[in-house]
Amino acid sequence: MMIDRQARKLLFETVAQRVIACADELTDLDRAIGDGDHGANMRRGFEAVLAAVDDLSARNFGESLKGVGTTLVMKVGGASGPLYGTLFLSLGKSLDDEVSREQVADAFAAAVDAVKARGKSDIGQKTMLDVLFPVLEVLREGGDHLPSRLKETARAAAEKTIPMRAIRGRASFLGERSVGHMDPGARSSALIVDAVADVMEGLA
Repeated sequence: MMIDRQARKLLFETVAQRVIACADELTDLDRAIGDGDHGANMRRGFEAVLAAVDDLSARNFGESLKGVGTTLVMKVGGASGPLYGTLFLSLGKSLDDEVSREQVADAFAAAVDAVKARGKSDIGQKTMLDVLFPVLEVLREGGDHLPSRLKETARAAAEKTIPMRAIRGRASFLGERSVGHMDPGARSSALIVDAVADVMEGLA
């Protein structure tokens, strides 16, 4: 698959617009078990990505992903800035304009490991990793209807954080009271996966 300048711009715009459109939902989720700033922080970061999208998409795919990561680190703040920044920065290290599913899966695996190390967290602790790991498994499998399967996997994985007790992050301070709420980072991760999958369908 060739990720040319037009595709890069579409990808970044779609992801940014999806996150911005759901910022209030993310804030509501974070208000229940966190600081209540996840939506506003993510909106600020992706508004900055949108503002720079022409410059970002003019670079090759790897460098453009690094640019997105740097923007998110600088603009999002909180815990989410470094984590999402790390995800995009790591993806940019090994992806070029011409990518195969296998290359994307390998790059995504390395990026998820980088997020895991940065957040000192793991799957099952009610974080964004509870979405990223299942999505990685589906991406590695490949096969038919991959974009729709990625979307469904991400959505279902975010839902599965509702009965979990938070072990990491601000929500962990609540102990048992964190049970019964979707993790906002899991939800924002699912939104990003959903947007990327939509673009994949269009490029296929």
